[in-house]
Amino acid sequence: MHLKETIQDTQKQTSNWLKGAEENKPTAKNIEALRNILRFHEHRYYVANDPLISDFEYDQLYKMLEKFEKENPALVTKDSPTQRVGAGLIKDFPKTQHLVPMLSLENSYNEADLIDWDRKVKELSTLENVEYSIEPKFDGASISLVYENDFLVRGITRGDGEIGDDITPNIQQIKSIPLSAAFSKHHIQQIEIRGEVLLNKNNFKKYNETLIEEGLPPLANPRNAAAGSLRIKDTSIVAKRNLEGFLYHVSFVTTTGNYNKEIVHTHSDMLKLLWELGFRSPQKEMKVVKGIEDVIKVVHEFEKERDNLPYEIDGMVIKVNDLALQEKLGMTSHHPRWAIAFKFKARQATSKLLSVHFQVGRTGAVTPVAKIQPVHVGGVTVSSISIHNEDYIKEKDLQLGDSILIERSGDVIPQIVKSLPDLRNGTEQPIIFPTKCPECDQALFKPEDEAVWRCININCKAQVLERIIHFVSKDAMDIRSFGEANVRKFFEVGLINSIPSIYELDITALKKIEGFGEKSIANLQQAIEQSKNQPLHRLIYALGIRYVGETTAKTLAQKIKNIFELQDYTEESLKNLDDVGVKVAGSIFQFFQNKDNIDLLKKLDTLGVKMQNTTPVIIEGNLTGKTFVFTGTLSRLKRSEAEEMVEKNGGKILTGVSSKLHYLVIGEEAGSKLEKAKKIPGIQIISEEDFLKMLST
Repeated sequence: MHLKETIQDTQKQTSNWLKGAEENKPTAKNIEALRNILRFHEHRYYVANDPLISDFEYDQLYKMLEKFEKENPALVTKDSPTQRVGAGLIKDFPKTQHLVPMLSLENSYNEADLIDWDRKVKELSTLENVEYSIEPKFDGASISLVYENDFLVRGITRGDGEIGDDITPNIQQIKSIPLSAAFSKHHIQQIEIRGEVLLNKNNFKKYNETLIEEGLPPLANPRNAAAGSLRIKDTSIVAKRNLEGFLYHVSFVTTTGNYNKEIVHTHSDMLKLLWELGFRSPQKEMKVVKGIEDVIKVVHEFEKERDNLPYEIDGMVIKVNDLALQEKLGMTSHHPRWAIAFKFKARQATSKLLSVHFQVGRTGAVTPVAKIQPVHVGGVTVSSISIHNEDYIKEKDLQLGDSILIERSGDVIPQIVKSLPDLRNGTEQPIIFPTKCPECDQALFKPEDEAVWRCININCKAQVLERIIHFVSKDAMDIRSFGEANVRKFFEVGLINSIPSIYELDITALKKIEGFGEKSIANLQQAIEQSKNQPLHRLIYALGIRYVGETTAKTLAQKIKNIFELQDYTEESLKNLDDVGVKVAGSIFQFFQNKDNIDLLKKLDTLGVKMQNTTPVIIEGNLTGKTFVFTGTLSRLKRSEAEEMVEKNGGKILTGVSSKLHYLVIGEEAGSKLEKAKKIPGIQIISEEDFLKMLST
């Protein structure tokens, strides 16, 4: 039956069901026919984006099916439209291995990158002109779907590329993803399909409007909304988000002997097959061209039209169209050689600079923050932007009331590109940088080699507050139940006024604060008491010494038995330690020569905070002599746990990617460190699973 005849026939059946035709009784045959009608209309609405009936009419049919299935439970099938309804709370997301690793794509940012990639493809393929498919690079959350014997059996997040979270119950809530598909007609037994889950711009806007009406904060951007939705443990909430699934790659197939390879011999053929089987593949958006010159034309055309698309995209993906040639080209350990992502230019928008506020951080740095006319750019609404320091203001020629050009590229924090002085009307005012601290009114100081003005009053309330927030934080002393909000609240009412006061908290006064009952107070007391026994490196990091991160704190802790020994170190002896440079050594030296800081440590000592290093240093282990850096989100370990494993097995953690690095361990959404490591010979890029295997050998 032709498509037109199928549509007409289904519409006729739909009309009969809605009219309550007598022949449509709840028999097994009729119930399945009703399911097929609903599946057809779901496809028209969620995949083809061209509904043929109203929402009300669809709801009538759906309720009819619900009623029939309730009366005939033995006839319910697992791929029935009614089975998408959330089953309630998911206890946990089990880890599941992908049938084939999900690799990242190589990125390109200009025409020269594409031409160079095309040259490599032609050299490896020995072809003079290669056919490419081009499709949008959807800005959503990556997923992998597994179908067996026509039924969806698993939906998995990208994870570390090897192992992801099994989020099948949430995937079942996405109506553009079929619960079953007729793969068996093509003699396919098992198939793994890759794709992206996203929230289109219209649904994102509607959803945020409902949140605002309920008094809840709106979501930041469609991509984060989609990724966050997949992690929600209440499937009924997921169902309300109106997520969409685009499927664009088949990574694994098992077939019977009757499978005809001639059906699909190009990537575009595969997308067409997925579309015909009921999937939302980018068949309509895809272009197939010959030669890199036409590829470049297409990507630029899409970039011009990106704002007219119903969903966010951040680039285009170019793939060798011929599947046999893809197989021949193969892949590296990080990315396929037959595909590349072309990233669009940073997103820009114009706004007005309304005012500037000056914030004081825990190291005394005074940072100007511009309040701007709210503007939507790169998927988020921006209303404030750090303008860094006085030199930055001068360099950008910024004035109050200026029209400004701002930019947001990917997940990068928005920046002011420049002011637009040609649009000034004479009402603009210069930005006056303060000479005194906006919090304590003490004179500001600017070191010769720095661009930042600082408040050097160690008792400045703003600094004290920020130091307390840092001290209790997860990576420092990890005092749970004592988060930033509580620190600010306790500081405001006078319950705490310094780091030592954390350990002198007045429990009687705490009982008078709203929200603190016996249980929450007991939990807080326990967390404070437990923090006294944190390893010495955590205490050193918690002190907030300028330039001293977690790695440097561990280096210092390993060299001493008691924290007070650091008073005896000279700048020269500090510089001899691993990863300690001139600036870091100077900062550590100054900290431990400051009487107020030593008094603070003595006070913490009398309050029972451990000042000794009781953690034995492992000299030999599986990783002795090897250096590691972790980047991205790990799926099985916390970053701190992984780093601790390295050190316990004789390895060493570095602060950044350099020629001294042996292994870069990548998790989900690895960023600039991965790109840098690819360019340095000798660095091995491994997954979290590879790292765990190293520990066991």
